[in-house]
Amino acid sequence: MLATLVDAPFDEPGWVYEEKYDGIRILAYKEGSRVTLLSRNNIDRSSSFPAITHAILALAPRTLLMDGEVVVFDRKKVSRFQLLQEGGENVRYAAFDCLYVNGQDLRRQPLSTRRVALEKSISGRDDLILSRRLAESGLKAFQIAQQRGYEGLVAKRLASFYVPGRSRDWLKVKVNQEDEFIILGYTKPAGSRQYFGALLLGAYSRGKLRYVGRVGTGFNRKNLASLFRKFQPLKSKQPTVEEVLRLDGVTFLRPDLVAQISYTELTSDRKLRHPVFLGLRDDKATKDVMLPTKRHLPTRKRAGAP
Repeated sequence: MLATLVDAPFDEPGWVYEEKYDGIRILAYKEGSRVTLLSRNNIDRSSSFPAITHAILALAPRTLLMDGEVVVFDRKKVSRFQLLQEGGENVRYAAFDCLYVNGQDLRRQPLSTRRVALEKSISGRDDLILSRRLAESGLKAFQIAQQRGYEGLVAKRLASFYVPGRSRDWLKVKVNQEDEFIILGYTKPAGSRQYFGALLLGAYSRGKLRYVGRVGTGFNRKNLASLFRKFQPLKSKQPTVEEVLRLDGVTFLRPDLVAQISYTELTSDRKLRHPVFLGLRDDKATKDVMLPTKRHLPTRKRAGAP
C-alpha cells in the first residue's frame, strides 16, 4: 500500500499522522522458523539485515506479516537513508502495519484494528519499533516534523483497509525533498577528484524519460570508486535522453540504476536545485521513477496550513 503525495498538511477527524521514515520499505514475513524480508520489487533482503531477521524470528506469533521500513537513525533520532547506505550501525525495523497474524488475514480490517495487532506482536522489543505518531492534529504533526528535521509525515485514515497500490487513504506530506532519479551518465572529474565529476539524472514524465540535471555533491572517495565500478558494464555509445547530447565530456549509461537524491526544489524548467547524492536504490524499478509532482488533497473541507 503506497501513500499519495499531497501539497499541504491538513487536519481531519478519523486520521492519524505518523513520521515518514527515510529508509528501505520492507514486508517482513514470519512463517514458523523462517523469516523473509522483501523489498518493494521482491528482492529478498533477509541476509542484508540479519539482526532484524533474528528479532522477528523471536516474536511470539507463529505466522506474521508486517509492513514497515528498515532505518538507521542519526544522533538526533532522525532516520537517514545515507546512513543506511553507508552500513550504519543500529539498524532498526520501524513497523507501521500488520497484515496477517497467526493465520488471520487482517487486510480487510480497519487500520485501528491492525495497529492493535501490531502493537501486541512486537511488544517488548527494542530492535523492532512502532512507527511514531506525531500528534493528534495533522497541522501540529507537520510542525513537529519540521522542527525535528524529519523527511515528512504520512497521514492515514483509521477506518481504511490495506489495499495494495497507490491509495488516497494514505497521504504523505514532505518537509524535506527527497526522491529517486535514474542515472543517465557521468561527467569527467576535475581538480583532485577521481573517477567522475557529476551524475546526470532523469525521470519519466508522461511516458518519456527526461533530463532533470546533474548532481556533483554527496560523494566520498569510497562511493566514487564503488559507483564507478558499477558504471563500467553500463556504458553506452548513445544517450537515453537526447538533451544530454549537448553536454561536454559525458559518458552515457544505460538507464539501469536509481539514485536517491535530496534537493531544495524542482525549478520551472524541471531541473533539480541544490541536489545531493544520498545513495543507490535497488528496491525500485527504473520504469517507476516518475518526475515529482505534487497532488492536491481530496475534495473535502481542509484546514489551513501552519
